[in-house]
Amino acid sequence: MKLKTFVAPLFAAIIMTLGLPAQAQQKGGKPHSAAEIRKDIADHRAMAEAHLNAAKCLEGGKSEKECHAQLAKDCKGLAIGKYCGMRHRH
Repeated sequence: MKLKTFVAPLFAAIIMTLGLPAQAQQKGGKPHSAAEIRKDIADHRAMAEAHLNAAKCLEGGKSEKECHAQLAKDCKGLAIGKYCGMRHRH
């Protein structure tokens, strides 16, 4: 797995996170409370940190399986799916 294909989605997620307050509405048009917005931001930062750590793990020469296992642990309860809310094309 090339690092470029792993890190690019990470940066895209971080950039999208910056627009959360402007688009913080649930289905049906009900706006999020300030506390919900702060929680969403904190969760996205935690997910970004987990992905950054996974990238560093891969850069360190560890196996994809080992790095993904750590990513799953770091993201438990934060995101949906085994890739912490992100999927690769392959």
